[in-house]
Amino acid sequence: MNILILGSGGREYSIGLAIYKENAHNLFFMPGNGATSELGENININDYNELAQWAKDNSVDLTIVGPEAPLVDGVVDIFKENDLTIFGPSAAAAQLEGSKVYMKNILKKYNIPTAAFIETTNEKEAHDFIDTMNLPIVVKADGLCAGKGVIIAQSKDEAKEAASDMLSGESFGDAGTSIVVEEFLDGYELSIFAICDGENYKVLPAAQDHKRIGDGDTGPNTGGMGAYAPTPLVNDDIYKKVEERVIKPTLEGMKQEGAPFEGVLFIGVMVVNGEPIILEYNVRFGDPECEILMPLLETPVSELFYKGATRQLDKLDIKIKKEFGVGVVIASENYPYSSSKPAEIIVDKIVDEDLAANSHISYAGVASEDGKLMATGGRVLVCVGFGSSIKEARDRAYELCGQVHFAGKKCRSDIAYQALK
Repeated sequence: MNILILGSGGREYSIGLAIYKENAHNLFFMPGNGATSELGENININDYNELAQWAKDNSVDLTIVGPEAPLVDGVVDIFKENDLTIFGPSAAAAQLEGSKVYMKNILKKYNIPTAAFIETTNEKEAHDFIDTMNLPIVVKADGLCAGKGVIIAQSKDEAKEAASDMLSGESFGDAGTSIVVEEFLDGYELSIFAICDGENYKVLPAAQDHKRIGDGDTGPNTGGMGAYAPTPLVNDDIYKKVEERVIKPTLEGMKQEGAPFEGVLFIGVMVVNGEPIILEYNVRFGDPECEILMPLLETPVSELFYKGATRQLDKLDIKIKKEFGVGVVIASENYPYSSSKPAEIIVDKIVDEDLAANSHISYAGVASEDGKLMATGGRVLVCVGFGSSIKEARDRAYELCGQVHFAGKKCRSDIAYQALK
């Protein structure tokens, strides 16, 4: 097949790498990054109507959308209007991530377990609700904020200030002019992904992400500094509860809303006393969870996405490798505070055959300049290791980290600590 992948990060690289290893397809990336050009051809067409015409002219059989913004902007609708096969939700269904207010109201309407909340555009209403709550208190901007529109306030004054700043447009512009204020859930967090075709679904192994910049979950939130899967913190009982109480009613509810959900349903779960409570939905793979989940699939990734895009998931028997994966993000010097200077990346030749066979790099914030791979800032790459245990996978991931060099590189040293403590 000719396959087009939209996006430029580690998530899109890892999807492309998994398909590249199938040795059966031609890959295109829009826009891709400095390393995706080693897997396929990068193109640069930002207008979705033009891109759909390009896909028709170049006989693209399947398009896979990586990031949330094109989904919310309606790229799937445009491609389907052009009779193109595309994996991802419609703009209407993508509101599950595009609007936290919409998402929370869907959870409430279809009796899906979530934290107590109000949604409001009114400062006084927000402050009055905050006065009734126990600490800490969660304040969320409604729109897309690249994972940064959530404040966990440790005092009522801090919660009120966050709510006021969002509603005034000071914090997140238009994305914060409607907010959700909700109770804080005390438990442990999981990322569960369901591949959906509107009717059917396939659940992938649960992962655990590490959001904060520093060891021991300290410092500010980031897009994610590492992840591992499958996590031993989930069992068959939790999977069953998520399927029965969350995935099935969500798919049925979205059909009733006239917006059947097709694509990746990313379920942010907080497990409280053995009960899964839903924190949020995203409508695409998490990053860096995607980097570890793609290689754990024994089922060809292209087949999974094609059957998801053509409503044939009921005909697919999904197979997962009996392995663990750990991904460690290597970020640039000033991440997540400010931009960093470009720096050349040097990767030592891996002479250890065991490491070479059980690890790889997924590239994200990189550019190619005069034959050199440059770190361009943010989260630069993910070192992924695999093994028969989480410890073995983690050790390989960190060994690979030691082979990567660029000025200012930094990473956490404790990825997967929850599973190993």
